Amino acid sequence: MLSRGAVRAHLLAGRLAGVVATAREESLRSYRLFAARDPRVTLGLDPEGDWTERDLIALMAEKCGVSADPGHVAGPDVIDPERTLSGLDAFAERLGEVAARRGAVLLGTGHPHRLLAFYAGLADALSAAGCLVLTPAQGRCVDITTRFGVRTYNLDYVRGVALMREGGARSAGSETGAHTHSPLPVRVALGVLAEGYGPLPDLVVGDHGWVCGAGQLGMEAIGLADTDDPALFVGEAEGRVAVAVPLDDAVRSDYYRPLTRYVLKRACLSQ
Repeated sequence: MLSRGAVRAHLLAGRLAGVVATAREESLRSYRLFAARDPRVTLGLDPEGDWTERDLIALMAEKCGVSADPGHVAGPDVIDPERTLSGLDAFAERLGEVAARRGAVLLGTGHPHRLLAFYAGLADALSAAGCLVLTPAQGRCVDITTRFGVRTYNLDYVRGVALMREGGARSAGSETGAHTHSPLPVRVALGVLAEGYGPLPDLVVGDHGWVCGAGQLGMEAIGLADTDDPALFVGEAEGRVAVAVPLDDAVRSDYYRPLTRYVLKRACLSQ
């Protein structure tokens, strides 16, 4: 088993925590947009509080370890690896709880190129433990607004993990997908389940709109989030996201493999 110290070292060496690639400028821009309730960064969350940019900087300093100084406006962001480890521990605890009761789980990602393997490892272990890994609305079309206008994507699943594909993309089942922050895919998936095509999930696992969209609808949701994704941490602060793990969500996909092993061991799901 990877020790906590070994995982901490890996987080720093791979720049999943510590000094990360996400720029302070990008994070501050996201905080300004969130304060203005821009749907591109609220990710399906309807905040209860009146979150100003300064409020968000303070929250992200508390949750992630970024600089709390509003005057710090440039350079790379920083994530405290101890906060990442604590988030992974809480994430694992939720997985262990749902596995113990063999609950239903929905997994989805807006970062398939980076995070698909991480979630797929969880899906495999949860299925082996007797959980129902849900795959509703496969093949459904979802119209998502992008900077290029409204585009139609298709909802697909790879190894039990939902992702979106652009129209005309590779065949279903291939490990490519679109990067999206939209909550629409999880709303479509949950809508199909609510119509009686399967049980509602006991837990939703993912990132971006998958977590915030599910949490806003009252589902228990846990996920990963970068310093420029304040919505998940606001959702956690307001009680609609159960766990938000701070880390860089865009490093090499194989860098997340040790985190999969760590989480599964902590959740007593290692095979």
